[in-house]
Amino acid sequence: MQKAVEVKNLTKDYESFRVLKGLSFEIFQGEIFGLIGPNAAGKTTTLRIISTLLQATSGEVKVFGYDVIKEGDKVREKISYLPEEAGAYKNLSGKDYLDFIAGFYAHNDEKKKEIINKGIELAKLGERIQDKTSTYSKGMIRRLLVARALMFNPKLVILDEPTSGLDVIASREIRSVIKDFATANGTVLLSSHNMLEVEFLCDRIVLINKGLILEIGTPQELKEKYGAKNIEEVFINALK
Repeated sequence: MQKAVEVKNLTKDYESFRVLKGLSFEIFQGEIFGLIGPNAAGKTTTLRIISTLLQATSGEVKVFGYDVIKEGDKVREKISYLPEEAGAYKNLSGKDYLDFIAGFYAHNDEKKKEIINKGIELAKLGERIQDKTSTYSKGMIRRLLVARALMFNPKLVILDEPTSGLDVIASREIRSVIKDFATANGTVLLSSHNMLEVEFLCDRIVLINKGLILEIGTPQELKEKYGAKNIEEVFINALK
């Protein structure tokens, strides 16, 4: 299987505090890979380094063979990153927002129209796509943002807490979109506090705490190792 992401001995210091302490893992193309851990474990820092938004203190990260520091431009051509705190421009309609974002990726009007139509299809907002995003619920905003992240078919999409704060129905819709993207041979790296979501979505999981990897494996492998009924129990037992 082709490697989508390679992380080797990754460290990150903030002044005298070491947030990441030598992380190493691989993500394969077409895989949904989950990064889980308690607050302040280093999850978001890891995602930002892979996304080229933050520079590591030491170690190596490659995305589809490209070094995130030396070849950052090549990496950014292949990825899409959706942070937990992302928002949409409130003075734009959902469609205008997708139009604005599509302009960064389309080389011509035909391609731009194709990307926008894909975004509209993924967002599933119906006629509300014409309304200003300031009138959207949190779930509608998140659906629009996930659509924005996926509509240009990146080779790797990085999602930080993709369903944070959403109700059951909205969360299920977004999980379905993520699953469909991976089924079509896209690769997904996500971080989530929702253990049931992680178990449902992810092919493999890495559990980190205090900047160190505690466990890595498929949900079934980890449940068997800990004699657990679900990933939530694995999470609790691994942290003891």
